[in-house]
Amino acid sequence: MPEPTTDPAALAAVVEDAAHFPGGHAASVVTPGDEAGIAAAVRAAPAVLAIGAQSSLTGGATPFGELVVSTRRLNRILEEGPDFIRVQAGVTVAEIDQALERAGRYYPPGPTFTGAFAGGTVATNAAGAATFKYGTTRDWVQAMTVVLPDGFVLDIRRGDTTAHPDGFFELERAGAIVRVPVPRYAMPRVPKISAGYYAAPGMDLIDLFIGSEGTLGVVVDVTLRVLAARPAACLAFIPFTRREQAIAFAGRVRTAARETRAGGDPAGIDVSAIEHMDARSLALVVEDGADRRCGVSWPAATAMALLVTLELPPATTAARAFEEIGAAREDAAPDTPLVRFCRLLDGEGRLECTAMAVPGDRSRAAQLLALREAVPEAVNRRVGIAKQRDARIEKTAADMIVPFDRVGELLALYERELDRRGLDAAIWGHISDGNLHPNVIPRSLADVESGKEAILLFGREVIRMGGSPLAEHGVGRNPVKQQLLAELYGAAGIDQMRAVKRAIDPDGRMAPGVLFRQSG
Repeated sequence: MPEPTTDPAALAAVVEDAAHFPGGHAASVVTPGDEAGIAAAVRAAPAVLAIGAQSSLTGGATPFGELVVSTRRLNRILEEGPDFIRVQAGVTVAEIDQALERAGRYYPPGPTFTGAFAGGTVATNAAGAATFKYGTTRDWVQAMTVVLPDGFVLDIRRGDTTAHPDGFFELERAGAIVRVPVPRYAMPRVPKISAGYYAAPGMDLIDLFIGSEGTLGVVVDVTLRVLAARPAACLAFIPFTRREQAIAFAGRVRTAARETRAGGDPAGIDVSAIEHMDARSLALVVEDGADRRCGVSWPAATAMALLVTLELPPATTAARAFEEIGAAREDAAPDTPLVRFCRLLDGEGRLECTAMAVPGDRSRAAQLLALREAVPEAVNRRVGIAKQRDARIEKTAADMIVPFDRVGELLALYERELDRRGLDAAIWGHISDGNLHPNVIPRSLADVESGKEAILLFGREVIRMGGSPLAEHGVGRNPVKQQLLAELYGAAGIDQMRAVKRAIDPDGRMAPGVLFRQSG
């Protein structure tokens, strides 16, 4: 194991994650290059925080005096097969995609930020745009290697160890049997959830570690299921002048996609993702000039824009796609997924103002995806500028999911409460999942405090609607998210999580202060 360093430049590089969580400080940082080095680092330190790309939006990758164990050097792809890929924790989502693309394979559930490390996506049960069709990271993890808090290396393969019918796991540790209880709370029935420890009767041991945010151990490597064939995709950026029209259109497309997957209609519309950006999000893009850089424009009266990922047969070429788009209004047009989709757009009066990237047009697809990413980048940049004026300012945002039929109700609540408080905010997210992200653009510390109060209110309403106030980003150190976790499961649920933590990490050495406060 390399020696931990206290070099000021090395420490400065790891004391803040993408959440701009205030107060971060590290005792030292070490960057092991193998499993043995990770285990040695974990054994040697009284408190450990494992970090990856530090793309956390919750403060979960911000140290508070622990030994920081970086997985940056665990960056090798270990093995590939027809339906799996095994990678070390420090391999990025982009590197996984590039490796699979060479063989025509595909890993669908990655987050929209492709610089995220594989270990971090597993630690938070990350999800992204394509959850509507493909589910979250949990659905694709077949095996993992994790270093436990005492340095023991545990290899877990899905299906090998399930919970006892009475609700516990038994792990052999140092010649003794450790009983790990399964939490008894009921998790919301929504497509994505990253809200503490997974719990279900008869659950698989691997699911206890997925989404545990580094509080039970350090992910060293992971085996992910992949698709043998990569679908062709058409991206469509669609502006709407009325929010209600956009939501209704998203609903029709969702229904059509589910019918296609249920019935196997080769000409049916098959959509993997529908993302949305509100008017303020689009205004930020214009303010920063990203619309010009991306070569995309929209009417000034746009209230909401959707970015739809339409999956097409693998053999669809760009030339064929352009022919089908041009023929969509003709009676003699071929019956294909793209023609049906264009006819839906035409029926809404949206076909002419829709910007599309057809299969094979990588440049145009990159522009549309960059437009989407320009929104959180714009907000994060403004948070960073505000923090230069007042170091106490932090990212103030929500990551909430409701059943799709409650999306309009939730958006109306967001806007009404944010307006009442006089807060500048942008709202975007994965509308196909009912996953919405209101982000405060703070001008002062007072805006941050008011935003936190609003998010707590939103979270309580989301729970009432049958959703989860913690969908894909996790909980981390964020006090508001930790409070929302308690609101979701109650004090008894938090006690059940603490019992899991005590069983595996009795000294509280792993990621102290993440998920729940250290006391108790």
